[in-house]
Amino acid sequence: MRLIPPMTMMDFFRKSQGTWFTQRTVHHFDLAADQSGESNLIIQVVEPEDPRVKTICENQGIDPARAMGGGSFMWQENQDNREPNPDQAAVLVDVPDDESLLSGKLIRDRGYVEKMPVTSRYWFGKDGILTMDTEYDINQGQERCWFITDDFRVRVSTVRAINGVYMMTYCSERRCVSEATLNQLIEQNLARASAS
Repeated sequence: MRLIPPMTMMDFFRKSQGTWFTQRTVHHFDLAADQSGESNLIIQVVEPEDPRVKTICENQGIDPARAMGGGSFMWQENQDNREPNPDQAAVLVDVPDDESLLSGKLIRDRGYVEKMPVTSRYWFGKDGILTMDTEYDINQGQERCWFITDDFRVRVSTVRAINGVYMMTYCSERRCVSEATLNQLIEQNLARASAS
């Protein structure tokens, strides 16, 4: 079955909703530090009426009526069985440029590189690749993300300072199966085995 990539930010958030197992490789050009590893990324859709949308918009001087909704992003160690703390989630709010919904602004309550409210520019290419450019106080970031299948996606990013690129990251992300879905698959396989 041919993949139909999401071409609006809210469709992208909806397609991304769930828990993803992330394997990341990080290359620092100026440090010996290695942040490569494995983690879980938990994404939830944030509807337009969610009070966080209004708060984030107002904090950045944007009319909340222009927002389409957003996404909540939480990270945790891969083997950590505790519930993630929703207060530590980064919330991104989608403010499209126009009715085409192919480009716009993502406003966040906190950035990934610098922990401060930030605005990113985004656009979707004809190939379905989402590109986001973010200007911080002393850094610039670019992230590109696309789906290979409905349950596997790729993210690549660079962080640049005045003197050039100093970090590149490659992430492959595989959707985790929920316990309920896993139990359902087990039951289906047991029924199929007993029918044989």
